[in-house]
Amino acid sequence: MPNYTFSVNGKTVTVDAPADLPLLWALRDKLGVKGPKYGCGIDVCKACTSHLNGKAVNPCVVPVADAAGKEVTTIEGLADGDVLHPVQQAWLEQDVAQCGYCQPGQIMAAVALLKRTKKPTDADIDAIENVCRCGSYFRVRKAIKRAAELMGG
Repeated sequence: MPNYTFSVNGKTVTVDAPADLPLLWALRDKLGVKGPKYGCGIDVCKACTSHLNGKAVNPCVVPVADAAGKEVTTIEGLADGDVLHPVQQAWLEQDVAQCGYCQPGQIMAAVALLKRTKKPTDADIDAIENVCRCGSYFRVRKAIKRAAELMGG
């Protein structure tokens, strides 16, 4: 099998895997990175949302070969040591999580949104397609707006 070298949360890793292995399985099974959750496996629920070179992607449908030479960031890579990312801080302040399963993906989608838009509108937030089966969307909206404030937006 070929090897693919890329960065995960700032650390260079090499994975021996078939080219078409979903990046999610390389992260979870080969590298032990458990933040990105397996939900649907077909890019619908987006529980696995992570960043590839700073853009939100769903590693359940991204082949590991596509990560070669790139930077992968998962929920584990957001905080700076003990200092939470503003989106993580806002999530806690707004008590967003219920069961918590989708929250890593929700947070990564929110971070990507706030990179694109400092002051997201309700429509911008509604455009996030991550699914929360607990229905925490109202608190997600509040947390994203609070994170925007924390980030100076």
